[in-house]
Amino acid sequence: MSTLHLSSKWSTKLLALPESGMGYQVVNVTLRSGIIVERLVISNTEYLEIPDTIKSFTLEDIVDIKLFNTQKGGLTSRSS
Repeated sequence: MSTLHLSSKWSTKLLALPESGMGYQVVNVTLRSGIIVERLVISNTEYLEIPDTIKSFTLEDIVDIKLFNTQKGGLTSRSS
């Protein structure tokens, strides 16, 4: 797994969005090529984790970051 340190542009956007869990957000990342990489984890609004199973990309390749939509059959929350 590799980690990409996000710019302040993305960190500022992510700060305005809710967390998926304590200190992290699950997101979809849209790349310049049009590819949308789903369910990536960002820690503390600044560290994007890229699994080895995904072709590596750079900060310059990112055109948008959105929260992964849990309402469309993605992640589920657990009640305590």
